[in-house]
Amino acid sequence: MLGLTAGLPVSAQAIDRDRARQAAIHAVGSTAEMRQWLRRVPMTRDFPPDFADALKGQAGLFVIEMTSAPGCLPCDDLWLQLNRLRALYGWQVRILSGQDAMLRSGRLGLPWVGHPIAWVRPWADAGRMIPVAIGTDHSANLARNLYLAGKMLTGVRPAVAVRAMSKFTGIVAASPSNRR
Repeated sequence: MLGLTAGLPVSAQAIDRDRARQAAIHAVGSTAEMRQWLRRVPMTRDFPPDFADALKGQAGLFVIEMTSAPGCLPCDDLWLQLNRLRALYGWQVRILSGQDAMLRSGRLGLPWVGHPIAWVRPWADAGRMIPVAIGTDHSANLARNLYLAGKMLTGVRPAVAVRAMSKFTGIVAASPSNRR
């Protein structure tokens, strides 16, 4: 017997989820390919009046943790962007092991899509975290997501902040089997 959910057979739903994932994840194996995808990503241009002051003021409250892997071009790019933001706003950036990242993704119900992924969490609470990047992104979009994560972790209604977050790019490293 074929199960139905929302009018679609279960097998069709699995195919749709796979297609959606493929459309959302852009595994890149070269700098040119990564730049090509980044050119398609809209850049945040409007910022709240308290943006810079809030980010500087929250630097001691939160830490950015991200995954990385050897030979991962999007990881190198995300490190560069986050280090620029660290210099501007004072937020610390730390490495997170792939195993810890998979556990976090599972805890939040996110599929593991590859490196890099970045989260913000309070220094004092490793259990509260918000993903701010899946794949590399423009520094303006990352800064906006840091700002909103800080707001969410300090009490702004999550539904408001989540809707305002820049969409994740999904520009991740190609797996070794995809690079052949």
